[in-house]
Amino acid sequence: MGRDANRVPDITDQDTELITAIQNGAAERFEELVTRYEGKLYNFGLRICKDASDAEDLAQETFINIFRYLKDFRQETKFKNWMYRIATSVCHRMRRRSKYAPERELSLDEFLPADHADIDTELPEWAAMPIRQVLNRELGEYLKASVKELPPQYRLVLVLRDMEGFSTDETAEILGITPANVKVRLHRARLFLREELKGYFHDSQPHTP
Repeated sequence: MGRDANRVPDITDQDTELITAIQNGAAERFEELVTRYEGKLYNFGLRICKDASDAEDLAQETFINIFRYLKDFRQETKFKNWMYRIATSVCHRMRRRSKYAPERELSLDEFLPADHADIDTELPEWAAMPIRQVLNRELGEYLKASVKELPPQYRLVLVLRDMEGFSTDETAEILGITPANVKVRLHRARLFLREELKGYFHDSQPHTP
């Protein structure tokens, strides 16, 4: 007779009660879900996409897909992880539709350490705070621009791991790659940003005659 209303989810998180209620027929509560996450998805879109209109499209299309497929979500993972996996898929589809300008290609192979055990998994200081609060507004804008220079596969890992706060395993789950690949891509992206920030600080130093 359809979904078992008494089924105990495999994963319990802050969204369990709301998701279960919607799945059991309280469709009007979907607006609560939108209110809870629309800001997060929009900010994710700003970090991944090229402009605000693209970020709005990403958030809207993500919610449309969530509404369409929520009945099939079995709560075997956190809802937020499932939501970001949908958002990432939407991002890929938007790119394939050539909505974005062509990405500038970067070679990051030189950043890969010879020994994968040397890959730094510690969260950098700048990633532990909202990007708008990184030292000052000017540097925050510089950093956001540098993030957008990353190729998409590196940008997604960096945004999910360092800015959205997902763990390595959660990022791997969202992107459908291995934790080892997450660590490699994250390391390359962080090194690229570190080099970019070196250039910023060098250019910001006062020049003496």
